[in-house]
Amino acid sequence: MKVLAVVEDNADNRLLVRALLGHLYHVREYVNGSDALAAFGRGEVPDIVLMDISLPGISGLDVLLRMRADERLAELPVVALTAHAMDGDRAALLEAGFDEYVAKPIFDETVLLRAIERALRRVGG
Repeated sequence: MKVLAVVEDNADNRLLVRALLGHLYHVREYVNGSDALAAFGRGEVPDIVLMDISLPGISGLDVLLRMRADERLAELPVVALTAHAMDGDRAALLEAGFDEYVAKPIFDETVLLRAIERALRRVGG
């Protein structure tokens, strides 16, 4: 079973991801970017990451930039999970280096699964 890391400070959103995807992925939860980066640095590297953009401390974008600068994590697929759903937000996040984008709140498991599948295909996973 592939490992999915969800980096999300909202407990309800983490619970939703686990409920929607827990039967398909081993879900690891992180409440902030620092904890996720520390775990990844210890070798706990998942197959894919779902990353909230508005995290306490280090933003999701800053976490992504640190991951892309680390050769061990540079190719790891990362899907942005964000309430920022204004025109241009999707393009800006993809240009910043996210592999996919899903707007919150998440109502449809299919939308999330398709984004994950597209991101995994990009890296051959």
